[in-house]
Formats: sequence, structure tokens, C-alpha cells
Amino acid sequence: MCGLELDPWQQLVLREGLGERPDGKWSAPEVAVVCPRQNGKNAILEARELAGLFLLGERLIVHSAHQYDTSMEAYRRLKALIENMPEFDKRVRRYINAHGTEGIELKGGQRIRFRTRTKGGGRGFSGDCVIFDEAMEFPEASLAAILPIVSAQPNPQIWYTGSAVDQLIHDNGVVLSRVRARGLSGTDERLAYFEWSVDAETPDAVTPEMAADLVLAASANPAVPRIPLEYIEGERAALGRRSYAVERLGVGDWPALDGGMAVIDYEAWKQLLDSLSRPQEPVCFGFDVTPDRQFATIAVAGKRSDGLAHAEIVEHRRGTGWIPERIRELVAAHRPLEVVCDSVGAAASLVPELERLGVQVQQTKASEFADACGLFYDMVDQAKLRHLGHPALDQAVRGGTRRALGERWVWDRRSSATDLSPLVASTLALWRLLLGGPSVYEERGLISFSL
Repeated sequence: MCGLELDPWQQLVLREGLGERPDGKWSAPEVAVVCPRQNGKNAILEARELAGLFLLGERLIVHSAHQYDTSMEAYRRLKALIENMPEFDKRVRRYINAHGTEGIELKGGQRIRFRTRTKGGGRGFSGDCVIFDEAMEFPEASLAAILPIVSAQPNPQIWYTGSAVDQLIHDNGVVLSRVRARGLSGTDERLAYFEWSVDAETPDAVTPEMAADLVLAASANPAVPRIPLEYIEGERAALGRRSYAVERLGVGDWPALDGGMAVIDYEAWKQLLDSLSRPQEPVCFGFDVTPDRQFATIAVAGKRSDGLAHAEIVEHRRGTGWIPERIRELVAAHRPLEVVCDSVGAAASLVPELERLGVQVQQTKASEFADACGLFYDMVDQAKLRHLGHPALDQAVRGGTRRALGERWVWDRRSSATDLSPLVASTLALWRLLLGGPSVYEERGLISFSL
């Protein structure tokens, strides 16, 4: 209707990326598209954004890019498509052109905002769809700022689009590299991953014969023949073999992810989902706060009637001010074995207020936190744990990396681009449940939990 004609490969991405489950939710809450420049990734995003505004009724779409100019070009292109279609243009309440707040608002309340990624950019929004354009240059701090804005939505979707990472040019390619690693593994059912590239490990592995093969170049550029092969051949002479390999053949110089991959096998984690799981009392509560204090989580762990452990997110919300009173309510209602947090984490600052409210908090030492992390890993690995599948906890498990602590390790909250507070809170609650001392169970006439 807007005159946006899509190539077959673009139609493929949109058709598969917008697939739905029987319950109407996205089959792929995350979609990533990686291919060489000028092939038409922007047209895919324009079609997705038009659908979000006029077909899907999404209340807020956030389009973020690394460069301000790129973000504004995306705004101008979408604005022109809508203005050229009277049936759509008449549904627009206003076009927002003020610097830094550009966007489009419909009379029905649907909005799209165009942002430049910064450390804090995106905070305060709660969007149905977030688009990370130019994802090959994506600081992890920006991801931490923007990603949580979709966590409260019933059916959110995240899109990553970009070209291959070149570490000589891109200082922040780890985020896209992690997404790509998940895509290539073929095990993350939440991610629809599309990549067009020549099969070579590094740009330096592209031989002169490979670089001269225009059929090979066409395989990495789905817009051929819209991109003429003569133009591609001219690029080869102008760019040099390494740059040509990255920019036109899609062969990335991808950052190493050693030590940066998720610790827990997400496929194994999914197998532990039990929507009917219920803990018996007494339980343990754990709480944690992200290092930037933007989000906090309360988790509970308990023993099930069949002897397995149960982990559950009680609450995951923005900010920290709600934590003390909520924990006081939970303690009054459930008389838990213990309330626990990490003594060196951001959550420890809430302990004085909790104690003022009459809540005693057990704070773990560094060595105890390492014990807790190892125990949580073992419980998942040995399938002795069940959970309810909370989105924030699932996301933390997918992105949960570790850092060394002597000969052991702990969850890496400082370097992670993911909100790990649900994972840390669950880890602490489970640890205190299993190792907090059998005498309390015996005092209440209950059998102690046994591994």
C-alpha cells in the first residue's frame, strides 16, 4: 500500500520473524538479520514498523541506532512512506521533529520513537517492539539500558539488524556476536536468526580466488541483481581483500566469546519448566538488585512434595524502593527459613531498612556466593530443580555469564549485558534452602531437605 516492494529474501525474514504460536504470541521473541550493507535491511525494518503501527496495534516501537544520522534517516524514510499513503497519513496525530525526540504518534495512541543508543538511552520507556539497528556497534551498557523496557509487555519482540563485525572498526561487537553464536548453535527456539555470508572463519581466510568469485559474492548478497555484479566487482578492487571480505562477503572478524557464553544450557533449563510446580513451606526468599539499581528481584525457593527443589520469581520490578516493604509482607505471610542477599552486591544497601522493619537478612560472603552459584548449576545439571518459566529469569539464564573467584566462579553481574538479578536472587534462595541448617525444619516438625 505504501509502495514498499520487498525482495523474496526480505519477505522470508518477515514471514518467519513474525510467525505466531497457537496462543497468539511470537514464535520468535528475538529476530536477528546479519548481511552485507546496501542489501535492504532497512526495508525490512520499515515494513516491520509499518505493520507494528497500522496492523498489529503496538503501543510503542523503539528504533535505536548507533549513529544519530542513521536514526534520523530511518525516521525520514518511514515518515515519507506514511505521508505518501493518504489512508495512513490521516491516522497520524503528529510527526515529532524536535531534536532527540523524533517520532510518529497515531490518533489511536500507537507511537514509534527514534533514538540514538547511549548508556541511559531508552530508560523510562515500556515498548512492545525494540529495534537495534547497526547492531554490529552495540555497547553492552546500551543493551542493559534498553532491553528491560520490554520485560513487562505481554508479547514483546526484539530485532537486531547489522552487518558483520570487524574488530578493526567496531569496538562494541560482542552483543551481536553473542546473538550470532546463539543463532549458529540452532538451539535457541526464541531466536529467529538470518545471515548471508561466505563460509570462511575470518576475513584473512578469504583467498584471492574466493574474492574473485562473483557467484560466491552473489550468495552473500541476496539483493543481487538489484545490486549489480559489476558494482560488486568494482568494490573488490577499491576496498582491498580484507575489507571486501567483511563488507561485501559478510565474513566477520567476530570477537572471541571465551568465558562470555551462557553457563547454563538453556535447552536443559527449558526441560525443567513445570507450570504446576508448587513449593511447600517453609521457604527461603532471596533478593538482588542490578549494579545500576534500575531493577530488582525477589525470588523464592522451596521443597516440593516429591523432594525436588522449586525456584520462582515472586516479583521483578524497576527500582529498589519497593523491596523492603514487599519483603516484610512476604515474611509476615510465610514465616520463611531465611531472607538472603549478597553482602557485596547492590542489594546489601537495603539491609538496614529491612532490619528497621523487623526483617533479619542473611548476607552471603564471597565464598558463600561462589558455593551458591555452583549449587544452582549442579541442581540444574542434575535436573533436581523445577521452575515456572518467568521471562526475566529465562532471560537471565540465557545471558548468565560467570567470572572467576579463585578456583570457583560467581555470576558476572558487573560485565553482563543482561539483568541477572532474577538468577542471583534464585541462586541465593535455593542455597539457603538447601544449606541453611536442618534444625529449623526439625523445629517445625518437618523433614529436612536432602540432596
